[in-house]
Amino acid sequence: MAASPFVWYELMTSDPAAAAAFYTGVVGWQAADSGMPGVDYTVLSAGPSMIAGLMALPEHLVAEGVPPHWIGYVGVDDVDAKTAELQRLGGQLHKAPEDIPGVGRFAVRTAPRSACSAASRPRARRRRSRRRPARPARWAGTS
Repeated sequence: MAASPFVWYELMTSDPAAAAAFYTGVVGWQAADSGMPGVDYTVLSAGPSMIAGLMALPEHLVAEGVPPHWIGYVGVDDVDAKTAELQRLGGQLHKAPEDIPGVGRFAVRTAPRSACSAASRPRARRRRSRRRPARPARWAGTS
């Protein structure tokens, strides 16, 4: 079985404007509105490479006491099949597989005894840049 790479990172935070200012000012990334109608979502880039998204922590997660956090999206060919496999192996589903128009399909889940991650299948496979984003130092997500 081929290894599944991280294909996207996303920050959900209580203050998106402050987070964008931090990452552009301290890390040197660029921040731009995603351009998706009706969605307040910022894309973070390192040079020409889009590497992450930034959004407000949804109110239902705030109400559940979920703190601001980064999440990694693991690339898979079939989000539904991988999600079912993860659940069969004891993982927990947080957000059922769902399509994002023009972007792809994703689901958010936690592997047994592990960190939360998201499975993602981009709408169209693009040729990846040779320049890859840095991986979180102690990421424990699985595919």
